[in-house]
Amino acid sequence: MKALPNDIVLRPRFNVQTRQPKSTVQRIFDTAQKSPFLMKRLDDHIFIRFSKEHTTFWSPQLHLELTDFEEGKTKIHGVYGPNPVLWTFFMFLHFGVATCFVILGIWAYSKHSLGHDITLLIVGMVLLVVVWIALYLFGRLGKAKGKGQMEQLHQFFNECLRSVNKGQEL
Repeated sequence: MKALPNDIVLRPRFNVQTRQPKSTVQRIFDTAQKSPFLMKRLDDHIFIRFSKEHTTFWSPQLHLELTDFEEGKTKIHGVYGPNPVLWTFFMFLHFGVATCFVILGIWAYSKHSLGHDITLLIVGMVLLVVVWIALYLFGRLGKAKGKGQMEQLHQFFNECLRSVNKGQEL
C-alpha cells in the first residue's frame, strides 16, 4: 500500500483488495485490539480510533467499509478523518458561510438593480470569503497536527492487513 498522499484533500481515502472472504477480514479486525486503539464494528463498517487518554481535539479516526466484490475476495474502502461530530460541525460552518454569501449576493444584486449603494454588502461578501479561507486553513492545520496519529492508524491498519493476507490472527 502506498503512503498517504499529502495533497489538498482534508479526508484522505484509499481502497485495498484482499483475497480473503469478508468474514475472515471482519474476524481479524474484531480480534486486533492493540493499545492505544479502540475498534468498533457495525456490520460491514469498522471504526478505529484512539483511546480517550490518547485523544486530542485533532485526533483522527479511520473508517473502513468492507464489501464483497467476488467470491472469497474483499474490498476495503478507508477514510481518515476527524471525529464525526467535529467534522459535522466543520461542514455546518462551511454551509453557513456559503449560505450567507449567497444571501448577501442576492441582496447586493437587488439593491444594485434599484440603484442603491452596495458597499457594505460587498465588504460582507469579501469577509465571508476570508472566513471560508480561514476555515479551510483551520482544517489543514488540524490535519497537520493529527498527521502523526494518522500515520499510527495507517501502520496499525497495515499490520492488520498483513494478518488478513496471511490468514492469521494478530
